[in-house]
Amino acid sequence: MRILKVIHGYPMRYNAGSEVYSQMLCHALANRHEVHVFTREENPFKPDYIIETEADTTDSRIKLHVMNLSGDRHHYQYQHPTADQKFTQLLDKIKPDIVHIGHLNHLSTSIVYAIKQQKIPILFTLHDYWLMCPRGQFMQRNANLDSELWAACTGQDNKKCAIQCYSGCLSGAPKEQEQELNFWEQWVARRMDHTRDITQLIDHFVAPSRYLYQRFVDDFQLPKEKITYLDYGFDLQRFAKARQRLANEPFTFGYIGTHIPAKGIQHLIQAFSLMQGNCLLRIWGRPNQNTASLKALAASCVGKQKSNIEWLGEYCNNEILSEVFNKVDCIVVPSIWVENSPLVIHEALQARVPVITANVGGMAEYITHEVNGLLFEHRNSNSLAQQMQILLDNPVFAKKIGSRGYLLSPDNNIPDLVAHVQQIESLYYHILVNTKETVYANI
Repeated sequence: MRILKVIHGYPMRYNAGSEVYSQMLCHALANRHEVHVFTREENPFKPDYIIETEADTTDSRIKLHVMNLSGDRHHYQYQHPTADQKFTQLLDKIKPDIVHIGHLNHLSTSIVYAIKQQKIPILFTLHDYWLMCPRGQFMQRNANLDSELWAACTGQDNKKCAIQCYSGCLSGAPKEQEQELNFWEQWVARRMDHTRDITQLIDHFVAPSRYLYQRFVDDFQLPKEKITYLDYGFDLQRFAKARQRLANEPFTFGYIGTHIPAKGIQHLIQAFSLMQGNCLLRIWGRPNQNTASLKALAASCVGKQKSNIEWLGEYCNNEILSEVFNKVDCIVVPSIWVENSPLVIHEALQARVPVITANVGGMAEYITHEVNGLLFEHRNSNSLAQQMQILLDNPVFAKKIGSRGYLLSPDNNIPDLVAHVQQIESLYYHILVNTKETVYANI
């Protein structure tokens, strides 16, 4: 087949979970198919909407078609007619048999119309809540002074979205507040109507956690026959060698991820400052505009542990065992949004490293408390500190629960990428057959 993968970022420009998974999937698909990727960059020194073609630097079989869309100029725009036109030209050139969408944020949602106009089937892998939450994570951006910072949102509501997430876009003039809030309420309403409209055009969805599957069925009324639960697949060759923990180091907690509030690094730093005993915290991730603030928070934390935090950069995904897991005794996933199916949890389990994470969503789905990891009360740094202290005080127990790995398979290994690709291919073929039958029925 000729496959076009659509994703809002691709390594190494963007290196978060959905982007890393998309690259792994493309590499595996390229063994049997012709694979193209439509993605973006944000270069304010280039004209918008130009598409440049290049090869994946780690697999030249995969052709990347990179559109420039500067975030500064299009922060709240979700439809781009010019991008749609350029994308249609790309479809005419590539002529894909199927389009596999991973995310449309920072791209143009209306490319879905262009795809369906050419009667090309679409598979959509859900990585978060973006179709049913304009910000994607059900976290409120603009809480007032009496509210919790980055407060959790209980559900999408147009007026609530305007007040809690878009009031920061107002002029600040008291006389204009009501009029401007009405504008954003209507903007959210139109955006939600639009995402529901394009959802109708998607042939099938994949949810990488049962939790996310249920959220889209219950809260977004996605028909059950239109969505499949399928956990992520992983290249297990990266874990062919057994983990070799570096010797003569104190008990070490590790964090892998982006430096954004949603990931809860601030809670991890606060929890680590409460540790009693000799330990380290190693934080991996690409520095960004938030890194200095996080380091300042670490420096201000009261407690003797504040000097025991090491800030490390990005690592090569293929070398995660030697560059990360050999250097930690535990991985902490402290996210304050309800994560879907974090790659790092799976990878830590495969490396037989215990995981401490929150007791909600796709995080808790893959960790059973005191069996292959520990769960803490979501958004509670004191609860996180208590669980971290348990492993610090009991390194033998940490090794024991870490050795149990992924509990949802008979051999305790995470899903293999080869088998995962076969399941994705089955969905492709299923969609292709059903789409052809529908087209023939309409002739």
